[in-house]
Amino acid sequence: MTASMEQRRWLDSPSWPYLLVFLCVAVLYVPVYIGLAQDVWPIEDDFHGPIILAVCLWLAWQRWRDFATALADDAAGRVIGWVALAVGLMLYALGRSQDIYMLSLGSQLLVFPGAILAIRGWPSLRTVWFPIFFLLFLIPLPDFVISGLTGPLKQLVSVIAENLLYAVGYPIARSGVILSVGPYELLVADACSGLNSIFTLVALTALYLYLMRYRSLSYNLMLLACAVPIAIAANVVRVVVLVLVTYHFGDEAGQGFVHSFAGLLLFAVALSLVMALDGVLMPVARRLGFNLGHRA
Repeated sequence: MTASMEQRRWLDSPSWPYLLVFLCVAVLYVPVYIGLAQDVWPIEDDFHGPIILAVCLWLAWQRWRDFATALADDAAGRVIGWVALAVGLMLYALGRSQDIYMLSLGSQLLVFPGAILAIRGWPSLRTVWFPIFFLLFLIPLPDFVISGLTGPLKQLVSVIAENLLYAVGYPIARSGVILSVGPYELLVADACSGLNSIFTLVALTALYLYLMRYRSLSYNLMLLACAVPIAIAANVVRVVVLVLVTYHFGDEAGQGFVHSFAGLLLFAVALSLVMALDGVLMPVARRLGFNLGHRA
């Protein structure tokens, strides 16, 4: 076999475009992920980052066979792909030069689909659209969003927790986001605002809906929206539990192991509530005419 024939067979292989995408990750984004591992992921509010990345890689690997066999002569898609790739690379360069994770990571949402479109067309992109979309949850929220949402969420959680405990007879008072119960004062800190819980629960709900493969976009969006009040309610319960533990067992008990364990336990409960809500709403949605048939 001549060298030109070997080269042609390699170019016609369904594997080489995916190898190109992998090389883009290795060359461009591995340094970004190293920076995330050093600067962002050790922070409690962003502990979900490595899990999100692992899930994205696992989902992409699961779709490898479909990706490798989906190929079409898609001239329009290739033009769109090269444009998206060029814009994504410019955003990446700007983010790296200015050390802005929002840009350097967000560029993945253009670079990956752009590269796939430019090389293989829409059919291949459709097979791996969700792993690429799921990378959205790797992007740290900008500071102005965090500061703008954390305060109102802390206030909301504090008000609800105070009213619930007062209604059942506990001697509780509130000043802003400080709860006074008996001789103790508890500050509803940023971590107790529920913003991180909302972000993570929405991500896991999106993953759950993808794995369930419901066809109805409106039903998926409705269940995804329900994750927000469920996360807030779970955080209210967390604050109530910590107040009760502090009131009955002292400040050390409330700020010790129970503080961390309550957050993990209630997050698991919140995710279970999303799945339970799906089970309750599913028969109702079918009777209302929602097409929940599973996608292929």
